[in-house]
Amino acid sequence: MALNIADLFEHAVDAVPERLAIACGDAEVSYRELEAGSNQLAHYLAAAGVGAGDHAGVYGRNSIELVEAFLACYKLRAIPVNVNYRYVEAELRYLFGEAELRALVFDRRYSDKVAALRPDFPDLRAVLAIDDGSGADLPPGAADFATAIARESADRDFGGRSSDDIYLLYTGGTTGYPKGVLWRHEDVWRTLGGGIDFVTGEPLVDEFEQIRRGTAGPAGLVRLATAPLIHGSAQWSTLPALFAGDSVVLMPQFDPHEVWRAVQRHRVNTIVLVGDAMARPLIEAYEQGGYDSSSVVAVSSNGSIFSATVKDQYLRLLPKVVITDAIGSSETGFTGLGFVSADTRRAEGPTVTAGPSTIVIDEHNRPVGPGEVGRIARGGHVPLGYYKDPVKTAALFAEVDGVRYTVPGDYARVEEDGSITLLGRGNTCVNTGGEKVYPEEVEGALKSFGSVFDAMVIGVPDERLGQRVAALVQPRDGQDLDLAELEAHLRTRIAGYKVPRSVWIVEQVGRTPAGKADHRWALRYAQEHAASTVTAASGRANPASGPANPASGPANPASGRANSASGPAAASATLRRG
Repeated sequence: MALNIADLFEHAVDAVPERLAIACGDAEVSYRELEAGSNQLAHYLAAAGVGAGDHAGVYGRNSIELVEAFLACYKLRAIPVNVNYRYVEAELRYLFGEAELRALVFDRRYSDKVAALRPDFPDLRAVLAIDDGSGADLPPGAADFATAIARESADRDFGGRSSDDIYLLYTGGTTGYPKGVLWRHEDVWRTLGGGIDFVTGEPLVDEFEQIRRGTAGPAGLVRLATAPLIHGSAQWSTLPALFAGDSVVLMPQFDPHEVWRAVQRHRVNTIVLVGDAMARPLIEAYEQGGYDSSSVVAVSSNGSIFSATVKDQYLRLLPKVVITDAIGSSETGFTGLGFVSADTRRAEGPTVTAGPSTIVIDEHNRPVGPGEVGRIARGGHVPLGYYKDPVKTAALFAEVDGVRYTVPGDYARVEEDGSITLLGRGNTCVNTGGEKVYPEEVEGALKSFGSVFDAMVIGVPDERLGQRVAALVQPRDGQDLDLAELEAHLRTRIAGYKVPRSVWIVEQVGRTPAGKADHRWALRYAQEHAASTVTAASGRANPASGPANPASGPANPASGRANSASGPAAASATLRRG
């Protein structure tokens, strides 16, 4: 029995060939059509010399062709490498070299970057450009995706595969260059792909169980993934759905109103998103638009904070929907799950039931008790480590009572009932005067204030305290933000030492395409904008004539827009320390 991603997909193809597999924008394909396109691409890559163990870059926005690229690689036992389409040339150069790419599938809109890099990577054996409607010229040596694979066989005539085949996910890039996390196919399936019961920890009996369940009724579920496929959340929303014969709706880019139109058009049952950065604009678009949500039974947030305030918005407007929080990381897979509905009590923070193999440990690798904070650790099926980085790999693992756990640096507090509250990654923790402040907790408190739409918390240098808590805050459109009132509100929710002492008012909070915090943007923004004062009369921020942000800000997934090249006006206010 080979517990392999390609095999799991092919079981669904054989069971439900005419069922809708992927819808993206106006394009749709059945399982049979998705299989044919993936096979044609696999044959093209094989003819170009791409085989087992070779790395192929997948560089584009969501499309059916991008899904075909991932599947084609798995069919060949090659390894797809997710390439962030927001990367600048220097970051792309690093990733192309570090990942040792042998092939590249990319959107034509990125042709200028590919043309600049291609001469430095002669080992790229196949370079295929997806027609994305941009009209960009093909770079030298690249072929048109559709034209190139049209000549290839659509037959499934590949060799056998293994549970030991490699899945590779590049992660990070918000605080430094990305690093690749290596998994065996079986292990990542058991932790993220539905190969285990996430509540009980019981493994599925065999590789056919998902498709057996998916064909028990006349039709499968319809699942919508809001994040880009270059992010693990979207990959592991899409792949398990394909293993079960379900239909997947992908968004070419995140636009909250387009999401609801897709929900109506395809009668979507479950929506998967990444934290408040997607959840809040989505529910507010719903309230504005009067869309039909009667088909939706569940909304799930994966991999980023889903605050109590935003959950309350969903449960008020969609009272029949179940809200789930699934926490984890690229290095652990699933570590905990929370369920709330209109008739259940909501915790203030991202509090979940720990997964069966999840514990919280202290700095001496001992499990912590209720009320204590420690690092999340996950045993059982764990990754192999980081690609080409034995030092970081060694630091990733810890032995607890003779069992090997992966410990990526996420912190949590154990509650009295045994549940855990996620506090955030240790490398973003703010150490202020000896006190540790975890950004997610403060961000949740900030976003519970009525005129705050989004917020990001960082640590900035302080001569006396080492670091002080700072926040970049995005007000709601058309609303003033009274910082004195904000401070008073925060002090009813969090301890005084956690209240931000510096606040920058920004037009948009910088985030990755998947909605995660972009800490490099935040730190740069804080450094490049001069401080101002809070007027005693009103407490409102008084913008200083500081320097404009010279860099083009990152696209905000809430709107799909980027900050202007000159940067929005910013205000920084200094608040009292408690």
